[in-house]
Amino acid sequence: MPILLFLLDTSASMNQRTYLGTTYLDVAKGAVEVFMKLRARDPASRGDRYMLVTFDDPPYGVKAGWKENHATFMCELKNLQASGLTTLGHALRTAFDLLNLNRLISGIDNYGQV
Repeated sequence: MPILLFLLDTSASMNQRTYLGTTYLDVAKGAVEVFMKLRARDPASRGDRYMLVTFDDPPYGVKAGWKENHATFMCELKNLQASGLTTLGHALRTAFDLLNLNRLISGIDNYGQV
């Protein structure tokens, strides 16, 4: 069961506008939505789980965990707003901690264990 984690920058700088007038955050959310639609067409994606993590301070950065359903993920994605500071280090650490936790729970890395 693959887990796809999306880490979106929700700092205030994402309120900048593109030459088309949309914000950078809107562009990022649109890219995630397009990916999700394209991935849903693949029959191998039936077991996929999705996570949505933002640059907000932990634990508020986790918007949708791997146990959430698709509707919750999409609702959280649409409700994202850009504010605050860019905390890239904390956001990356949160993302990797969550992925490593899932690997531990699912038993993916069980080689060498007795």
